[in-house]
Amino acid sequence: LLSKFTTHKQWYQRRVRGMLDKLSGKFAPRPSAGPHKLRESMPLIVVIRNKLKYALTYSETKKVTMSRSIKVDGKVRTDIGFPTGFQDVISIDKTGEYFRMLFDVKGRFLIHRIKKDEASYKLCSVKSLSTAAKGVPVLVTHDGRTIRYPDPLVKVHDTVKLDIESGKILDFIRFEPGNLAYITGGQNCGRIGIITHKEKHPGSFDIVHVKDSVGHSFATRLSNVFPIGKGKQAWISLPRGKGVRLSIAEERDRKLAAKAKEM
Repeated sequence: LLSKFTTHKQWYQRRVRGMLDKLSGKFAPRPSAGPHKLRESMPLIVVIRNKLKYALTYSETKKVTMSRSIKVDGKVRTDIGFPTGFQDVISIDKTGEYFRMLFDVKGRFLIHRIKKDEASYKLCSVKSLSTAAKGVPVLVTHDGRTIRYPDPLVKVHDTVKLDIESGKILDFIRFEPGNLAYITGGQNCGRIGIITHKEKHPGSFDIVHVKDSVGHSFATRLSNVFPIGKGKQAWISLPRGKGVRLSIAEERDRKLAAKAKEM
């Protein structure tokens, strides 16, 4: 168990539907050890019970997973605490549904519905490059994969497009100005924009400047930037809003306009 006071804000939604509320007890499910860090993941039970509403209780969720109906990145997962993180593909064959784990513009986990053909691949950020035994070059991705013999042109912070079934690299995106990127951490988590330039700060954190589709510019640490497309073309389907964060006044005006249409 994990105290709800120590759970990450990424788990929560302000809407009552799909909410891991703070009034139903002190504790929340703790993610098991797995491919994503504790603070960067959400356990499968929260996805199935609290987000997708396929179960009402702990025991019902256990029955769903033990029926071998849930796949994460093409593999059946029966552990209700299995940690799902950014870019993971969740498949439910019995219902023919496929989801990708993304972030909304407020930095909360978003279970984004995708089509079957898009569920066959995922994007992985390259965290390190090294040489294994007998001089075999390997790269390590953000979700804990070790891939042998990658393309020699792939560098740290680039993104690789991975075929889920075979585990092989199909293509890659260079971390360079002009490419589309998803922000995966910090105050700008969930925003999407074009990389404009990078500032190097020896002995400190390198800073990357990004501009979104409506012209808003912001800066974040290099480790928070995840390239998702070459140029302005994204390699994955994007959530509603296309990663553009509105100001409080803009949000208010949009809600009022929607209310006026309903009346």
